Amino acid sequence: MIDWLTAGLDAPAVLVTVARVEGSVPREAGARMRVEADSFRGTIGGGHLEHRALDIARTMLRDGAGVGPCLERFPLGPSLGQCCGGVAWLAFEPADAAQLALLDARRNEDSWRLVALDGAPQWGLFDGAGRLLAGQAGPAFDRAAGTHVLAEEGGRRWLADAVPAPRAHLMLFGAGHVGAAIVRALAELPCRVTWVDEREEAFPADVPANVTVEATDTPEALVEKAPRGTTFLVMTHSHALDLRLSHAILSRPEVTQTPDWYGLIGSDTKRRQFEHRLRERGIPEPRIEAMACPIGLPGIAGKAPAVIAASVAAQLLSLWEAAAHPEPSSEPN
Repeated sequence: MIDWLTAGLDAPAVLVTVARVEGSVPREAGARMRVEADSFRGTIGGGHLEHRALDIARTMLRDGAGVGPCLERFPLGPSLGQCCGGVAWLAFEPADAAQLALLDARRNEDSWRLVALDGAPQWGLFDGAGRLLAGQAGPAFDRAAGTHVLAEEGGRRWLADAVPAPRAHLMLFGAGHVGAAIVRALAELPCRVTWVDEREEAFPADVPANVTVEATDTPEALVEKAPRGTTFLVMTHSHALDLRLSHAILSRPEVTQTPDWYGLIGSDTKRRQFEHRLRERGIPEPRIEAMACPIGLPGIAGKAPAVIAASVAAQLLSLWEAAAHPEPSSEPN
């Protein structure tokens, strides 16, 4: 869930959604921005398309009550002079405070918005299984199609807008300088972060909206309860605790469809020491080999917390993108 989408609505605003695309376009269907009279949040890709969208949205705001949703088609090459040259359909709708509040409460759950683009204003909010949560039901829509536009028999058009919860979940152990820098680097990325440390006073007073703080004396228990496919990063204040957590993480049952990923901060020397101790504790060799240590992208040698955080954030994005879009198997059926 994107925090700016569901942040409290204090003034009239217009939601602009990329409803449909053809060819090369700056953003995918489902990209959004929220436009207010003198500001906006999010992006549909910048350039002339975004400037035109801002003009339309602010005209809607100036015209005030009675202006309903609409759908506009933009050929990017002929009409806007953008070199990508595809076609984007943008949906414009007055932002509804009640709808955004419900989405905010569901930031870690899949949701769908169904918005009438013609005729009387109408919207419905649905859970990931298609059950109506609020508003009005409207026509049936295909949840496998992602964000799209559908039309009823009479020609009335609707925006079916997927609002998925972040799939990537990072469990980060350690609230030191590097841990804090990584949290800042991930603040606006599509992921959830569980930030764990024994020292409650080590956490800052304010954390990003996608972060949950866990101050606990038994961090291994969180490892045991973490869902399959969790990404783990360990960088605590204690090498002994790092080893205990490493053992707990690498002792989790292996799964093939949604495997865990584990990264440990440290040097090659630390890795060799941990490899030896983990073997003594019975961790199988393939699990040890899969442990990422040192962490971060190869070739980035800086040790400043912000440098490490940028490198690790890029590494995690690559990992999560690969998990979200696996390459087709080349094995015969």
